[in-house]
Amino acid sequence: MAEVLSQSQIDALLASVVAGGSVDDTQPKSEEKKYRNYDFYSPKKFTKDKLNILKTSYESYSRIASSRINSLLRITSEVELATVEEERYYEFSNALADTDTLTVINAKFRGSEEVTPIYMHISAPMMLNMIDRMLGGAGEEERDSYSGYTYTDIELSLYENIVKHLVEIMGDAWSNYLEVEFEINKFETSNGLLQEMRTDEIVVIVVLKIDVSGSTGMMNICIPATLLSSMFTIIEGKKAPRGKLVGNEDKTTQQIFGFIKGSTLDVTAKIGDASLSLKEVYNLKEGDIINMIKPKNSDVDVFIDENTWFKGRLGVHNKNIAVRISDVCKKL
Repeated sequence: MAEVLSQSQIDALLASVVAGGSVDDTQPKSEEKKYRNYDFYSPKKFTKDKLNILKTSYESYSRIASSRINSLLRITSEVELATVEEERYYEFSNALADTDTLTVINAKFRGSEEVTPIYMHISAPMMLNMIDRMLGGAGEEERDSYSGYTYTDIELSLYENIVKHLVEIMGDAWSNYLEVEFEINKFETSNGLLQEMRTDEIVVIVVLKIDVSGSTGMMNICIPATLLSSMFTIIEGKKAPRGKLVGNEDKTTQQIFGFIKGSTLDVTAKIGDASLSLKEVYNLKEGDIINMIKPKNSDVDVFIDENTWFKGRLGVHNKNIAVRISDVCKKL
């Protein structure tokens, strides 16, 4: 059966004949579905929620660091979080020159003996700018000769002094989640000699942008995945409800009652009631007797807080006044 042309195809055919051209086959082409490439060699270890914890912590760190730099240099500065990216360690090390100075910082959890190193790098132009301002200058002018710059002994001493202030406040940035102690281990002027991390180890690189009176630079913090995994485990453990058991619901109920049974309650024994006038109370003296208007062998009420729970008899136990429970008023 011959193919039947649509009206639009007929109109296109007539227009082409009038124009003296040929008819193109204008069949709609199906759009090719695009897929996101996934690098199986470098799988992502941390979810967005966990990276958001890092972002929140280092946004707080940025605010504290900005105040610390302001007080140190006595000039207006601003520190802000640029990016938080999960990468391989070689991507961090390859971006550095062989003579770049790295600060090796030990991170330690409270109550744990394990110490994990993290790296901090501040770009040479920004560090020299801060050193110059610390010495009373107007700041180093930006130039192209900073690539592979080697610090002098005096500059390195001032470098250590500045970094010491920036490391001291790292624990405060994490204080909302957990207690971590950060302390400087050493300063390495040849980063190629560092052996604490493997080249293919997964790390998270935190990039902070520093602006000191119009001069900008970067501070990079390289955190190994092993340290972050331990930190996130502790944080998730704190979020779990206290006393929660995985398994039988009856066991959970028993544990809840166990916590309740450990509570402290006030127990009061009431002998009886008496009504006296204000004049009689005023005239009371040592040796007077107040009539409780109850038989001497009658029960006393035992209160738990403000509710009567038991009936009892007064007596003596180990030379102390005591109450023997004779009846239960409420079912426990």
